[in-house]
Amino acid sequence: MFLNDEISTSTIRARRHFGVFWIAVTALAAFLLLTVGLLASAFAAANPSSQGLVTPNDVNMGSLLFPSKQAGYYVEAPRLATDVRFDVSGPILRARVTQRFTNPSKGWVEGTYVFPLPEDSAVDVLKMQIGDRFIEGKVKPRLEAQKIYEEAKAQGKKAALLEEQRPNIFTNQVANIGPGETIVIQIEYQQAVHQSSGVFSFRFPMVVAPRYNPQPVVQTVDLNSNTGYAVSDDAVVPNREKIGAPVLDPRENARINPVTLTVDLKAGFPLSEVTSPFHKINITKASDDIASVSLSTDAVPADKDFELSWKAANGAAPKAGLFKESLAGKTYLMAFVTPPSVAQSNVPKPKREVVFVLDNSGSMGGESIKQAKASLALAISKLQPGDRFNVIRFDDTMTIFFPGLVDGSKENVDRAMAYVNGLTADGGTEMLPALQAALRDQGPVATGAIRQVVFLTDGAIGNEEQLFKAIEANRGNARVFTVGIGSAPNSFFMAKAAEIGRGTYTHIGSETQVAERMGELFDKLESPVMTDIAATFENAKAEDITPNPIPDLYAGEPVLLTAEIDGAPTGKLLIMGKTGDQPWRVEMNVGDAATGEGLSKLWARRKISDLEAQGWKIGDPAVLDKQIETVAMAHHLVSSVTSLVAVDVTPSRPTNEGLDKTRLPLNLPDGWDFDKVFGEQAPVDMPVREREAMKAKQDQFASLTAARMAAAPTAKAAGLVAADVKAVDLPGAATLADLQIWIGLILSALAGLGLVLAGWWQRYRPVVLRGQN
Repeated sequence: MFLNDEISTSTIRARRHFGVFWIAVTALAAFLLLTVGLLASAFAAANPSSQGLVTPNDVNMGSLLFPSKQAGYYVEAPRLATDVRFDVSGPILRARVTQRFTNPSKGWVEGTYVFPLPEDSAVDVLKMQIGDRFIEGKVKPRLEAQKIYEEAKAQGKKAALLEEQRPNIFTNQVANIGPGETIVIQIEYQQAVHQSSGVFSFRFPMVVAPRYNPQPVVQTVDLNSNTGYAVSDDAVVPNREKIGAPVLDPRENARINPVTLTVDLKAGFPLSEVTSPFHKINITKASDDIASVSLSTDAVPADKDFELSWKAANGAAPKAGLFKESLAGKTYLMAFVTPPSVAQSNVPKPKREVVFVLDNSGSMGGESIKQAKASLALAISKLQPGDRFNVIRFDDTMTIFFPGLVDGSKENVDRAMAYVNGLTADGGTEMLPALQAALRDQGPVATGAIRQVVFLTDGAIGNEEQLFKAIEANRGNARVFTVGIGSAPNSFFMAKAAEIGRGTYTHIGSETQVAERMGELFDKLESPVMTDIAATFENAKAEDITPNPIPDLYAGEPVLLTAEIDGAPTGKLLIMGKTGDQPWRVEMNVGDAATGEGLSKLWARRKISDLEAQGWKIGDPAVLDKQIETVAMAHHLVSSVTSLVAVDVTPSRPTNEGLDKTRLPLNLPDGWDFDKVFGEQAPVDMPVREREAMKAKQDQFASLTAARMAAAPTAKAAGLVAADVKAVDLPGAATLADLQIWIGLILSALAGLGLVLAGWWQRYRPVVLRGQN
């Protein structure tokens, strides 16, 4: 009895211990799973690649790497691919630019892309594609658009903000791009086709060249903050932090930002030839007046402007055109007419006074300085005895070669050409002193002479408005002719400077164009000018004719104007002018105008340009901004005071995920010299490989660098690179040493628990086994 009771008691005790054993085994299994999770977390925290971080050796293509708080590791900036489609219908062009932003990292990012568009483009559409959905952007006043975008970004919603920083520089900010995700942005704009000497053309800029942004010579500070501190007035270069972007060194990186493009050309007249001077193209003709154009390669890097030109077959070139669009009770007209050449054999040729101004700053290094020197040498060689001239060159210093204007004798011409041939490109771009010296320091214009200033530059500056005011204030009787040099000139500055200076703008993109383009310029310099051009309507009042005033015309140039008229006009459009003392007049029947699309936007873009050009006359900036805003909002256009913003209604970024800000890198314009632009000092957010290479050079040539930087602002001071790069916050204790400590503690705990369980099993094993029997 007692034996059975003992066995029964032992069995119960054994079974109880056996249950405890299995509970312990289950606890051990759970502890092992927890251990695996802790090890995975610790490994993820200590493994930078799991955080979306990379080392320079991990990157196989040109990429911008932003430094993180993990020493030696970086965040890769978003990548970009662009597709452009142009639809040309007669004198009107419609473009659709599709930008694909891809986030290669494992974190959420906001990408900012600085990109160019034609200075006369009327940007009116922004679409953001998410999956199969397209979200239409809306035009809002600039500050309101920024607020909408920032709120959406903070809420984790996908958003895009398109802003104008200059008429030819735009920024596109795209928020909350998820890991490995691609967001597609579409931008559309309207533009008038350019015409000159029977050639029709358009240019599409692909890259914003680095800008030299001079600091104000006289700083104005505001001490009304009651803190005792103040900041300087930065009006010399507005938005200087937004017009620059990181630039990749082409010696160390493959070209990035690939672009594909196609053109559907409906000329409206029989075509004789279609050409592109800077890119190889394929041309397929559907009929005499219709052609399709595409690149010969799948894509090209965004490092130089694309230009397309076409001519009419013999005798088919249009000399005039009139188009109309009716919208909201108004009629919008676009008219062009090329005046006939006027022979004035009985009028003596006026004496010429020419001041040549050459930019030999660092941005002109490489191919640009070769093109500029060849162009200037050719221009000087055309001078004749009796002409007077001078040569001024500038970088961050200035040299006036002759003390004053000298005769165009062979001796003086030879001296000037020898001087020009010996020039090299280096230093900053302090354009204002040279411009003022050319316009006001060359003495009075001789009786019966015409004063011409020929300005050869790439226009790579950010203080355009300051220079426009200087031209307006100092031009006197002189005329300013700008010659844009290189693969990516600042066409906004070049064209507007020539317009204010009552001259013309010529672009030279390669040495092969020097003779042809300079020859066209010489024809304009030596031909009579058509002045006093005006336009009126016979039976309608049109106060809003643009441009206002209509600029003077040179040989081969057409009068091109747009107008807004109440109601439906009838009768004739009258355009008048004169060449010397000979009057010119043309009449165009408004009722015969052909229908055109988007003319209202072309008129509005030109109206805004007129307002901006005459802003100094208005005086009050707030009044000017309101006038521009009224026109832009009415016609749904991006401007200096209005922006396009698109927001998805559904948040996509989890609230516990951070957002890193990145600026997309740009190519250095084709033919530019990296060291001439950035000197020997590496920009703070330059990709690490470039920075290390430049640092080695800086150490090797420290004394040379110090002398150069003392004379010219550094790349960062000049506003050429982005600053204040945000580092990536990583979890605390995310190092390999911490991981090893975690592993040691966990293994020690496992070993201790194993010993306890082993001792328990040795003690109770007989009882457990007997209980089971």
